Formats: sequence, C-alpha cells, structure tokens
Amino acid sequence: MSKSEDPGQGKTRLESDSLGEIEVPDNSLWGAQTQRARQNFNFESDRFPARFVSSFALVKKAAAISNGELGQLEKSQVDLIVQTCDEILQGKHSDQFPLPVWQSGSGTQTHMNVNEVIANRCNELAGHGRGSKTPIHPNDHVNKGQSTNDVFPTVMHLCTCQALQEDLYPAIKRLLNHLEQKVEEFDAIIKTGRTHMMDATPITLGQEFSAFHSQVEDCLQNLEHAELPLRKLAIGGTAVGTGLNTESGWAEAVCKNISELSALEFSSADNKFSQIAAHDALVQLHGTINGYACSLLKIVNDLRLMASGPRCGLHEIYIPANEPGSSIMPGKVNPTQIESVSMICLRVMGNNLTVSLAGSQGQFQLNAYKPVIIHTVLESIQLLANASENFTASCLAGIKPNREQLNTYLNQSLMLVTALNPEIGYDKASKVAHYAYENDTTLRSAVIELGFMSGERFDQLVDPAEMLGHDKKPD
Repeated sequence: MSKSEDPGQGKTRLESDSLGEIEVPDNSLWGAQTQRARQNFNFESDRFPARFVSSFALVKKAAAISNGELGQLEKSQVDLIVQTCDEILQGKHSDQFPLPVWQSGSGTQTHMNVNEVIANRCNELAGHGRGSKTPIHPNDHVNKGQSTNDVFPTVMHLCTCQALQEDLYPAIKRLLNHLEQKVEEFDAIIKTGRTHMMDATPITLGQEFSAFHSQVEDCLQNLEHAELPLRKLAIGGTAVGTGLNTESGWAEAVCKNISELSALEFSSADNKFSQIAAHDALVQLHGTINGYACSLLKIVNDLRLMASGPRCGLHEIYIPANEPGSSIMPGKVNPTQIESVSMICLRVMGNNLTVSLAGSQGQFQLNAYKPVIIHTVLESIQLLANASENFTASCLAGIKPNREQLNTYLNQSLMLVTALNPEIGYDKASKVAHYAYENDTTLRSAVIELGFMSGERFDQLVDPAEMLGHDKKPD
C-alpha cells in the first residue's frame, strides 16, 4: 500500500472506505472509518473505559467462534480473530481505541474502530500489511452476521453486568459487613432519637445503624433484581431487529459463547426490536442505582451531623481524622470522606436525568443515544463502587461512639416524658414537658412540682432502656 510522510503524525498509509481513500497513521491498527471519526469528533476527554473495550472484544470473539461453528468462517479466520481478541482482553492495543463517547448515537464509529483494529491485527499476524483487508475484512469477517445496532447494545448489557458483578456488588457487600459490625458494636448504647431534626424518644446507636444496614441491603437486592433484564441480549437482530443476514441459530450460539467466555448467564432476547429501539432495562437499572445514591447520601449526611463539632456541634460519634481540614485553622478536621461520597451521589442523581432523557429519545427502530447511556451508567457504577469502598475503609470502619455526649443528650431529652402518657395522659405529659423547658428544670422535678406523681413513681416509669421496643427490653 502507498505510504507518505505527514509532518504532524509521521508516516501514513492509505486506507479506503465507502467514502474513498484517507491517510491513516502507519503505526495505528485502526483504519479509514476510525480515522474519519478522529477528525470529525475531536474531543480531548470522555473515552470509553477499558472494560467497555474488553467487552467489545469478548463479543467479537464469541461471534467469530459462533460463525465458525455455523460454517460461516474458515477455521484459520476464526483462529486469527480469536487470537487478536484475546490480545485485547489481555490489555494489549489499548491505545488503538481513541474515539470519544460523543459520536454517532448508535456507536458506529467505535464499533468500526474495534472491527478495524481486529482486522488489521489479524492481517498483520497472517503476514499481510495493515489496511490490506486480507485474509480478514473488518466488515465481511469480523462483523459477519452483525450490525452496530445489535452489537453495541449487546456490549452495553455485557459491560454493565460485569461492572455490577465485579465492582459495585462487592463494594456494597463490604459496606454491609461493616455496617453489621457497627450494629452489633453499638447495640447497647442508648441515645436520644430525632425526628424533624428535633428530640424524640430513645433508640440505641445500634438501632440507628441498623436502619443504614437495612437501606443498603434493600438497595443491593433491588440492584440484583434490576440486573436481570440486562441478561437478555440484542445480538442477532442486526439492523432493525429482523435478523437480516444471519444464519439460523446464530443469536443463540453467540449468547451461549458470550455466557461461557464471561462466566455470566446470558440469553437471546425474545424481542430484538425493543432491544435495539429502546434501552428501558438500562434506564430502570440506573433508576435503581440512583436509589442507592439517595440512600447513601441520607446515611452519610446523618453521620456528618452526628460527628459535627467537636465542641459546638452534636459530636455524638468520632470519625477518623484522615487529613488536616483547613489551610488557615490549625487542628481542624473535616468529614472529607463524607463530603466525597456526597458529591458522588449528586453526580449520580444528575446522571439519572441524563439516562432518563436519553432512554426516552429513541425514534422508530433505533435509540440513537447509546454511547451517552452506557458512558453514564458505567460512570455511575464506578463512582458508587469507589465511593462505597473508600467510605467503608476510611470512615465507617473507624467510627467510634462518644458515650459521654450521647448519655448527656439522653438525660436532657424532654421527650422521655412520652413514657408518662399511659399513666397521666397526653395533655398532662405535655404540660410536664413545657414546664420543664420553660423553667429549665428536669422532667422529674416538673412532674413533682405540678403534682402529677411522686418522684419514685416517675423513676419507675421513665427508664430509657424500657422505651426501646419489645425486643430491647431487659430480661
């Protein structure tokens, strides 16, 4: 093939596509269509992550194996494609996928980038030049039986499931384990509860953390349930869902091979028209991811308030002092892990709007917002996985109770008066609380001064340990 010298990029070679010839850097494995995309979508950031590229290589490997099984590719061709895909799966050629997320809404440019890299590397392995398209053609062989419209959503589902299984679920489970430890550790520590940010009846610190544990546990179960629709794949639908240019059994064969290669169970979608035209499963999944972000934000904000101080806030708990908190105030320590998690949760909530809008915008037989959907879903998963890991290790694991402060608040709480309701009634109990507050005295003194009962009877009725619920009453 003819080569020339470009002062800006070194040696080049001529490759061609349906629009004609174009110069491609000679040291690149990509071809003409990728090069055009580099010129037309010139963004400095937002590349697809390595996991996405690996998922693409896995799908292409499964497709080649399936084509070989169905007699659509020669064994030598299958072997070359499989070898190249394995190289990509091993992390090689990572610099050969330069395209940004912001491209065609079907993801055609990235799909062809993958096809071209695989084809050129195959031909190089076979002793032919890059751009020769022999013995492996990017469209005729690497892409045989496929279309961007069914391959890209297949990769979207595969990659998302891998990210959930490998990153987010393990991070949430570690968070749950540490929350469970805190529930047990704090089980006997009684404190005042709060509703409407105001004093309420007593609970234990363990009960408070049990709410956090239950929230996160529910989120994990919801995520696992929301993942199930992603196990249905669009592959085999080709351009619009009809399966044009595929062999009988093709879709099932590819899904079987994807399952074996990924160690995750996938099956062919019953209706491939919907899988190509819409991405409801990913929209619903991200809604569930958003739910986890909401729960996590509630939890860390509670901890932020509980740790506030150390002298002018609530200061009910100690959190780890990970780094100095101020460039001007000596000795200041801030809840930095909580702040990091909070920002991530807000980002995910914003991402949820992006995914929702993108999911609603498919027209007729294609949703043309695929790259931004998968980019956003993967970002949210990775952010929350990292946030959960960091928060667990650098904050939650080191939380300690401030027993003295917790006991002080408990004894000062006017809402202990609630225990008097069954004996003197709501109205008299309310008078006791108001009297104690207005006269800056204790509930015990107030009830005696108002003549509602003796101090001894008050002591019998008002015991915080007896106000924790039936399962917490002492034997």
